[in-house]
Formats: sequence, C-alpha cells, structure tokens
Amino acid sequence: MRDATKRFYAEVWPHAATVLRTAQYLTHDQAQADDLSQEVMLKAFRHLDQLQPGTDAKAWLMTILRHTRIDRIRAAAAHQRDVSLEDLGSEPAATATGDATDEVWNEPEAVLQEFSDQQVIEALKKLPEEIRWTLLLVDVEGMDQADAATILGVPVGTIKSRAHRGRGMLREALTPLAREIRMIR
Repeated sequence: MRDATKRFYAEVWPHAATVLRTAQYLTHDQAQADDLSQEVMLKAFRHLDQLQPGTDAKAWLMTILRHTRIDRIRAAAAHQRDVSLEDLGSEPAATATGDATDEVWNEPEAVLQEFSDQQVIEALKKLPEEIRWTLLLVDVEGMDQADAATILGVPVGTIKSRAHRGRGMLREALTPLAREIRMIR
C-alpha cells in the first residue's frame, strides 16, 4: 500500500490541477468540478495498477475524467445533443471577410492574450462538448493529437478536423469582443 501511495504522489498527483481545471471547463460549476476531479483522483488511486510504467499519467487521467463525466451525464439522464460536423454549416474560416479582421487573427496566440481568461472560457462554453474537449486537450493542455485521439476514442483525423473547426468557431465567438475592445474594426 505504501508503494502505491508513493507512486500515486510521484506520477499522478502532479496532474491534479490539470484534472480540476479541465473539470471546471467542462462543468462550468466549481462544486461539480471539485466533486468530479475528486472522483477521478480516487479512481486513479484505486486503479493505479492499470497505469503501466512509462505511460503518460496525464493522458491516463484525462481518459478517466472523460469516462467519469460521461458516466455522470448518463446517470443524470441528461441528453447530450450530438452534433454532426455536417450540421455545423460551412467552415467558419470560409466566412472570413478578407479585411483587417483576418490579419489580426494571423497570430492567434497574441490575440488570445488580449482577452481575459473568463472571456475565453465563456466562448469555449458555447462550443459543442466534443469540440470543446478537443480544444481543451490539444490547445489548452498542449497534448499531442494522437494522445487526444486515444483519450476521446476517435481517429487522429477527427481530432484534426474538430480542432480546426473548433478554432474557427472560437474565432467567430471572440471576433465581436475583439471589435468591442477595438482590437479590430
């Protein structure tokens, strides 16, 4: 038991903040996020023997988080709206106007620094859950697309597509705010 506890604190615990942060993005409620992240960490401890040496503990925890979240949604009989990529309409980038707005978004990292964390979080909340998951794993947590694909149980091509579409949707959501703060005209 002591060895398991040592291993847990050495390999898994350093990612507890990431689990909590991701749970906050997903639930939009601090109490639910705390509860969800605590459940994930308990499951991780109970099933630590399933974490193979050399395996990415952060990816393993994100998988547990995803499955726990899905289990909770099902248990609460919440009906998640499935969104087909075809139902989302045209590519957001296809609606670009070709004006100064496009030039500003050539450096998305610099643009995102102009927004508060809360503004970005609010824009992320408006995205379909699977796209939000993809952006959280790939862009926020900096995971490799292959790892994100494994966590979400989809092909890497789907991750690439969702990330591209999600970034465009995020851009659409943030453009009015960029105009408000006079970053663009």
